[in-house]
Amino acid sequence: MTGWRRNAALAVLVSLAVVTGSPAHAQAKKPAARASAASAAGTAAGADYAERFRTVCAACHGANGRSDMTGVPVLAGQPSLYTITQLFLFREGRRNNDAMIALAKPMKDADLRGFSDFIGTLPPVSAPAPSAPPDAARMSKGQALAQQHKCVFCHGADLSGGQGVPRIGGQKEDYVRATLQGFKSGDRPGYTRAMTEALSQVPVQDLDVLAYYVANFTGK
Repeated sequence: MTGWRRNAALAVLVSLAVVTGSPAHAQAKKPAARASAASAAGTAAGADYAERFRTVCAACHGANGRSDMTGVPVLAGQPSLYTITQLFLFREGRRNNDAMIALAKPMKDADLRGFSDFIGTLPPVSAPAPSAPPDAARMSKGQALAQQHKCVFCHGADLSGGQGVPRIGGQKEDYVRATLQGFKSGDRPGYTRAMTEALSQVPVQDLDVLAYYVANFTGK
């Protein structure tokens, strides 16, 4: 393009850019409009999955993500990345729970994301206050085991997890015990070998102490 043609083209573009309603002006608005539309769509999707959680999941897991049903894990406070991984494992039949497999099997990828994103918004919910204080000796031993076997290395000093690592502080004792036993025996698959390898060094008799400590941990 010659110099005068280039300058003429630039002049036309500048003129169009400063005229409201011109094609160039409309084009400039498109990214903002798309962002606004995407935000509105995301809000609508979030509301949809919040309602679906209440109608599909809350019966077992509780409306706030914590129920009193035996063997049902606490979802409140769990990171969305961890949750979507577990839903994927259920959908593929790799985790052994008939009820969850039946629920997850028909889910599309968007459903996995929608449910996990909503669950990721649920704030942590403390367990009901126990009738008696936790056993100090068992808590002390559990803390030592958590340090020795590097539980805090992945789950954090406050056991709150993050990203693909679950929150375990305050999780139900029966669920934690079953989970630890599952990883120890190899019955429960993981998306990495971190838990299997870590628990290979833990004596079976110590799993109960770890479960007790984790379930009664308050972060103090």
